[in-house]
Amino acid sequence: MSELASELVLCVDVGSTFTKAALVDVDAGVLVATAASPTTSGTDVMDGIDACRVELGMSPDVETLACSSAGGGLRLAVVGYERVVTAEAGHRVGLSAGARVSYVASGLLDVGGMRQLLDNQPDVVLLVGGTDGGNAEVLLHNAAALAGSELRVPVVAAGNVEARDEVEALLRDGGKTVYPTANVLPVIGRLDPQPARETIREVFIRHVIGGKGLSASADFPALVRAATPDAVLAGVEVLADGAAGIEGVGDVLVVDVGGATTDVYSVVTPQGEDAVLRREVVEVMWRARTVEGDLGTRWNAPGVVEAAVAERLVTPDELTGLQAAAARRAAAPSYLAESEAERSIDTRLAELAVTVALRRHGRGGKDLRAVALVVGSGGVLRHGDEATRKQILAPALGDFAGGWPVPENARTVVDASYVLAAAGLLARDHPEAAARLLQSALLSGQT
Repeated sequence: MSELASELVLCVDVGSTFTKAALVDVDAGVLVATAASPTTSGTDVMDGIDACRVELGMSPDVETLACSSAGGGLRLAVVGYERVVTAEAGHRVGLSAGARVSYVASGLLDVGGMRQLLDNQPDVVLLVGGTDGGNAEVLLHNAAALAGSELRVPVVAAGNVEARDEVEALLRDGGKTVYPTANVLPVIGRLDPQPARETIREVFIRHVIGGKGLSASADFPALVRAATPDAVLAGVEVLADGAAGIEGVGDVLVVDVGGATTDVYSVVTPQGEDAVLRREVVEVMWRARTVEGDLGTRWNAPGVVEAAVAERLVTPDELTGLQAAAARRAAAPSYLAESEAERSIDTRLAELAVTVALRRHGRGGKDLRAVALVVGSGGVLRHGDEATRKQILAPALGDFAGGWPVPENARTVVDASYVLAAAGLLARDHPEAAARLLQSALLSGQT
């Protein structure tokens, strides 16, 4: 068993509802088996991981890499300078790092703003402001305000690099834990998300996971490598780029329909003038994630209907029935549709969530017409039949009235084995295995 186990890696996504595990042969880059177990919310999340190990016949000695969105995932507050410049840059970086941005403050942080920030109970604060060598007044004021506050969570400082030492000193003198890193917006029009993204990941692993009280065991924080959305984005990047000797698929668009949110990920290579021109104050992020917190098929099902009405996607005749069905689902998020009629409603809600989420993501200025592959994820897709999958993903190829650049020649697949997160977990230490895994377990599932 030890010789066999040395070739295997167990990739685990610990969600708020289910723990999902993928056992991967990293030498061959193939999926060996999958398992799932209730996350055991309210007890110890290691119970779910151990249950998956038992189901797969794996001992605790097998190498295990985990990502997590349990306990609400990673909540991030952004404190910036101008809302349309550095605060917006920080917001985008936070999303790419797998965080749910719970609060954004811009300008001088006053008593009321600080109270709102604290009331949002973030796990991490991202402090940004000013371009390198530019205005540092607001950044230093906000650092001093955070230093003198009741804040008890780490601060990632990613503002004007020339003020970094002073910002760090202010926060440390105030007893705060601070992680300085490169400026997210070093010059107007150029976004540099990667250093802050990696720093937020480090803070999540070192401080947030252990602080959520998800497990009494020291094993769990030691297993976690990233927040789940961060791992998924890393998997999407491998899918697009490939690895040494393994060709990627090119531009990718992923839509993940959940009970509480609908997330959209895209990796796009700018073409033509987009590759050389920066026409916006904060440039488009070509590798990005957006989170639609009002679009979910259970907790936020009423939000799907409201957004669909605003987008003129439902008729008056359909509206009353959808509103009632959405309210029932929000009241009982664990509800499982058993009749054909109820499953049809779930499909329609998912289709509407996908439509609205893609419109919002696609209207952000990124040209998605050259996307080669559209990937659907989420339980409603993984457990749906072929007709269900096609209906839900149809807007990604045919929503020409939505005001966004729809992919012109893409194929669609469903991440039925949930390997995007697994590939993201493998990407750093086993990039070739991650790329092969996606080719063998994902690309063969074309719809």
